Amino acid sequence: MKKLLLVGAVAVSLLAAGCADLKPLQAQIDDLKSQVAKHAADTASLKAGVDAATRAAQAAKEAAAQAQTRADAAMALAQDDKARIDALSAEMTEKMTKAFKHSHEK
Repeated sequence: MKKLLLVGAVAVSLLAAGCADLKPLQAQIDDLKSQVAKHAADTASLKAGVDAATRAAQAAKEAAAQAQTRADAAMALAQDDKARIDALSAEMTEKMTKAFKHSHEK
């Protein structure tokens, strides 16, 4: 019986000592919880920034695609105009050459 009481007393003293040691651990756990909450908020803020940057990049990509489409259309018009000008120039050169030959034949 004495042994049982002695073992019980030792167990109670160890338990009491263990509980006293839990307070610093609890403070560390609370500090870690606080840090995790802060990092979660920082992560959410960063994600919002990344999402905004992604939307801006997508809008810029779409604007660039529209600008390229317009530039391609303008290039096609310019090439068509150049072809017409070249044809007109060739026609005028031919007419001037005929007129020049005709004037020298007289």
